[in-house]
Amino acid sequence: MSYIPHTDADVRKMSEAVGVSFEEAAYAAIPEELRLNRELELPEALSESDLLDYFRKLSEANRRFEGGSFLGAGAYRHFIPSIVETVISRSEFLTAYTPYQAEASQGTLQTIFEFQSLICRLTGMDVANASVYDGGTAAVDAVLMAVGQTGKKKVLVSMGVHPQIREVMETYLAGSDIKLEYAPLSAQTGRTELPEIASDTAAVLVQNPNFMGIIEDGPELCRKAHEGGALAAVAVNDPVNLALLKAPGAYGADICCGDAQPFGNPVAYGGPYVGFLACTQKLMRRIPGRLVGMTEDHDGKRGFCLTLQAREQHIRREKASSNICSNEALCALAATVYLCAVGPEGLRRSAEAGMRNAAYFRSRIAEAEGLELVFAGPHMNEFAARFPKGVAEEFNRFLAERSIQGGYVLDGVYSGLEDCMLLCCTELCKKAQIDAWAEAWQAFKERQ
Repeated sequence: MSYIPHTDADVRKMSEAVGVSFEEAAYAAIPEELRLNRELELPEALSESDLLDYFRKLSEANRRFEGGSFLGAGAYRHFIPSIVETVISRSEFLTAYTPYQAEASQGTLQTIFEFQSLICRLTGMDVANASVYDGGTAAVDAVLMAVGQTGKKKVLVSMGVHPQIREVMETYLAGSDIKLEYAPLSAQTGRTELPEIASDTAAVLVQNPNFMGIIEDGPELCRKAHEGGALAAVAVNDPVNLALLKAPGAYGADICCGDAQPFGNPVAYGGPYVGFLACTQKLMRRIPGRLVGMTEDHDGKRGFCLTLQAREQHIRREKASSNICSNEALCALAATVYLCAVGPEGLRRSAEAGMRNAAYFRSRIAEAEGLELVFAGPHMNEFAARFPKGVAEEFNRFLAERSIQGGYVLDGVYSGLEDCMLLCCTELCKKAQIDAWAEAWQAFKERQ
């Protein structure tokens, strides 16, 4: 079955009408040496049963880490209740698209409204949008909101913000006159060390817990930002931790951004993710994307609608804080179902289990010969450990041979942490798996 509806005759007719051949118009900008001037080398077609057999055999090459996974660094494995996949697999949700016709999209609009409400409750903010692509684009939107609100062009970013998010920010802002400056992390505690806030600073952006798993002093960082005349933006990459930590809105954040992937969305080879963005009421007209509101129809029945829509997808493009007007609705629905299924108590228990497992893991690291903990600050469920020179990557390969997924090697990511690894625990980590990791280290040392 062809997914391209135009026949060769259709293409010729259109080309004659505009006076340009299809190939000439479509490929004019592509150098000749980069063009594939032959048919694709594809194997012969298979029957459906043979094709299923082929992919089944191919899947057997996948490596399963039955011995546990200690990899986090922005992508987190949490237990996903079966109800999540059951709900999001229903055709009315799975095939839903942008709710342009609100009167015919009440179910989709309600799920977005519920997502917004849950994000506001978790973050302590007044308003949340319908979701954005991921945590990286959410951080960019936070910066653009602050610049638009203050008119200032400089943003101070903590080095504790995920390095890949910082790369996304630099890429997005490369063509603008917005300047990013970076605040270092303390070599002892791992916490952000803010310099004096310059008067031309639009915002201070910190991640809490930061990339090293350290719990930042959120109230103090927000206070310093405000004293310097800047807005305070807080990023949260594993929002499960918000079940234990004080909500950013409660300690003075003006904007809260992050990734809701840990809520009911699998790691899935890196995507799709689902960013969230929330702010105070004062900034709500700066927030990009969709906002769904609850209202009543002319019969007095509850209904949902898109609200405050004089923004980038309509009439104010030159004043928009973002020109991305899509949202990750299906992933946001998964997050919504997850949060409703586990509830506040279930979320708290997950966060406590991850923190408890990480504390036990750190104790095993501390007593292991040749290993040491890097930072002394208070941790959540991630932490950095230092290895003997040049062995971190090799040890990860050694672990993989034992069906254990190691951590995130920091070589080339942070200066001074070349022989360090970021390790993560969630509620899915078991004590026996942590012990197996420690035993593997001992075996690795003996083999050296």
